[in-house]
Amino acid sequence: MKHWYRPGALKWLLWPASLAYGAVAAVRRLLYASRLLPRHRAGVPVIVVGNLVAGGSGKTPLVLWIAEFLKKNGRKPGIVSRGYGGAMAAKGGAPREATIASDPAEVGDEPMLLARRSGCPVWVAPERIAACRALRAQHPDCDLIILDDGLQHYALARDIEICVVDGRGLGNGLLLPAGPLREPASRLASVDAVVSHGAKVKGFGMKLEGAELVRLTDASDKRAAADFKGQRLHAVAGIGDPNRFFMQLMALGLEIVPHPFPDHHPFSAADLEFGDAAPVVMTEKDAVKCKRFAGPKHWVFPVRTQMDPAFGPWLLEKLGGSKTA
Repeated sequence: MKHWYRPGALKWLLWPASLAYGAVAAVRRLLYASRLLPRHRAGVPVIVVGNLVAGGSGKTPLVLWIAEFLKKNGRKPGIVSRGYGGAMAAKGGAPREATIASDPAEVGDEPMLLARRSGCPVWVAPERIAACRALRAQHPDCDLIILDDGLQHYALARDIEICVVDGRGLGNGLLLPAGPLREPASRLASVDAVVSHGAKVKGFGMKLEGAELVRLTDASDKRAAADFKGQRLHAVAGIGDPNRFFMQLMALGLEIVPHPFPDHHPFSAADLEFGDAAPVVMTEKDAVKCKRFAGPKHWVFPVRTQMDPAFGPWLLEKLGGSKTA
């Protein structure tokens, strides 16, 4: 999402449109809250991981952490996503399972990453309740669903709402299109938990950590980041906040040439050609789209999510008291 802080004149020109956007969003939420619009239950507890801003903030790494944590605690989670960036999200269509063999151009980049990393069934569809039903029909042992990016998808009832706020905070505090917000900042008061991904907000802390690079064409070839010191690398990122990725690499002492792309960018081989033989390093989310045309000089920087130690026990306690559970 570009222009988190709109130039002053443009911001105020767009302010009336933001008021209209906010009014529509408020009415819509009220209609669901008053049950004038139907809210559908998935039949198992639903954990929604979302954010208030348009663009990425670290939701997918948190979904992966939650899935792994719950599996270790005896649960059998499934994951549902809209599949943003894929053809299904743009055109609609029947629910589809995202697997490691799926085409990211069809199901989206994040569902591909979720399927590869989580080991959980991952289903995508614009209508999230349809994806939930399809997932449970194919995987009847699933006893919980994690919804990746569904805070504003009120048609699906949820048991737990978790909102991620990253280091960019809430921008200028205005709603779209004058600012980055999908809902007003006051919405944070109604969610069950706020996760701070480098933000100056009260909530559970979250960090992404990594220390090695993996060759995209050979996952067994892993190198410590320190092995790349002293040479120039091209750093590619098509995520919500590319600068976060670049700063991580620089913090490891790497000399990089940053190449930011829009979130969910549909990469082609030409996007990764920079006129030299220097290594090219990218995020895991981008790697799932680049693997089909990757070469020996292409590397991925995998990260692991480190959560506030209090978050896991809080989540188990909250699930124990959920109505669906």
